[in-house]
Amino acid sequence: MNRIPCMEAVVRVLESEGVDTVFGIPGAAILPLYAALQHSSIKHITVRHEEGGTHAADGWARATGNVGVTIGTSGPAGTNMITGLYTAMADSIPMICITGQAASSKLHQEAFQAVDIVEIAKPVTKWAVQLKEPGQAPWIFREAFRIARSGRPGPVLIDLPIDVQRGTCLYDPELDAPLPVDRPGPLPSAIRRAAEMLQQARRPLILAGGGVIIADAAEELRELAEALRVPVQVTLMGKGAFPEDHELFAGMAGIQTQTRWGNAAFLDSDLVLAVGARFGDRHTGDLDVYRRGRKFIHVDIEPTQIGRVFEPDLGVVGHARPVLAELRKHAVPRDREKWVQKIGEYRRTLLRRDDFDEVPIKPPRVFREINEFFGRDTTFVTAIGLYQIWSGQFQTTFLPRRYLVCGQAGPLGWEVPAAMGVKCAHPEREVVVVVGDYSFQFLMEEVAVAAQYRIPFVIVMINNEYLGLIRQAEIPYDMNYAVDLHYGEGGIDHVKAMEAFGCPARRVDLPGDIAGALSWASATAQREGLPVLVEVMVEREANAAMGASLDAIREFEPLPELVTVDWSD
Repeated sequence: MNRIPCMEAVVRVLESEGVDTVFGIPGAAILPLYAALQHSSIKHITVRHEEGGTHAADGWARATGNVGVTIGTSGPAGTNMITGLYTAMADSIPMICITGQAASSKLHQEAFQAVDIVEIAKPVTKWAVQLKEPGQAPWIFREAFRIARSGRPGPVLIDLPIDVQRGTCLYDPELDAPLPVDRPGPLPSAIRRAAEMLQQARRPLILAGGGVIIADAAEELRELAEALRVPVQVTLMGKGAFPEDHELFAGMAGIQTQTRWGNAAFLDSDLVLAVGARFGDRHTGDLDVYRRGRKFIHVDIEPTQIGRVFEPDLGVVGHARPVLAELRKHAVPRDREKWVQKIGEYRRTLLRRDDFDEVPIKPPRVFREINEFFGRDTTFVTAIGLYQIWSGQFQTTFLPRRYLVCGQAGPLGWEVPAAMGVKCAHPEREVVVVVGDYSFQFLMEEVAVAAQYRIPFVIVMINNEYLGLIRQAEIPYDMNYAVDLHYGEGGIDHVKAMEAFGCPARRVDLPGDIAGALSWASATAQREGLPVLVEVMVEREANAAMGASLDAIREFEPLPELVTVDWSD
């Protein structure tokens, strides 16, 4: 067995774990790792902010299903990564953050940029560890990948003191390989009971959460739904787990990101089979309304998730793919055509308008144009705000890992770096960022990274010159305070900002011009190899439909006429 620099062993581990791109910023305390990285097959993207690096690694991981990697130096590099670690932890995204550190002997002496990043990161990681000995280096990293992938996936932080990085270790890549990851199957007795409950239900729904996508279980979900004729809803994190043009698609229930017909279908159900869903509060709203009149089966790979928000009638611990496959084998079909037809009637009648021709542009019109122009294989990336809520309500998604959203943490600025990660993972796919004006400004410097490395994608900005979601949240307080971003002739000129980064941009003020601008942006991004912005100026104080419970959603725009059908039985 050869003795080599321990950081060279670490790079060999990264390569064998399937990492082809890392996102980071070099610094003095991490240079031994960079010295090993420069001779590897791994591409390094130098980001402009460590938070941006974490979000780029996050996007890469969501798009591939593999473990994303980001690197920073000591001190503020690690603390800047905390938001990205929290985001990955909240959404079950496998990621490894690597930080440099001052020499081991100096950690107690308040050395330059020495901070106890391990203790800081523990609450937002599955594992935070400092490398103590060079001989541990390859094995610490192997374990990090195993932990990041195992159970409910999530992030790991590895802190590397510079003196340890400079050490050597015995390593032979022929004798090393990724550690196995356990994917537990369900108890047969639990499957039998779940199958019985499904068979007994007259109006069941399957609720597909982000865990279905993480488990690559979309095919098993579709096969179960079609075999049993059970309609399927998705959570925001589960968008793409089931094609939205499928006969059995039952919309989305929630108090913010929801469809009218999805809420109606959920409230009419008598059993919900929730798979890989965490019952987030923006989905459930008032729990009394959410739970009343229906039973729940909760399937999750993480045992402590079951009963965390409310106690289900049945909990099933297991990986989503084998659970759905086993249910397919054991569940007994029954005639549910009337229920399926009722879902279809809800879908046809309980709609929201998106055909507005008004000026200023109403936001739903933007998403109508997005749906009509971009193809089924397009990957959309969005973050948090009114634009995310409109996106969830109006955008259609058909394939897994094509609608990426930071669901629980909701950090502003996530979209652009995450889109870079997606495009690095899948250069062949069209990537579209849906962003608000304020979120764009959080990490807009990452546009320079995409320009430098010729990473093309389309940015569609919904610009209301407001902190729109907070402005709407202030309405019950009878205030409109500290949220207005308008100044001068219209606030920041995002077109000029993009041009300053060397990237094309266009502003749209008329609804009839949106389609042409999207076509121009798509063709230009592909031709120039650059991010391209379409800034759509929308009605400044437009509100998104939302409420406190599934049965009390306030609508702010005129609705299509409701056709009443008698479905009594």
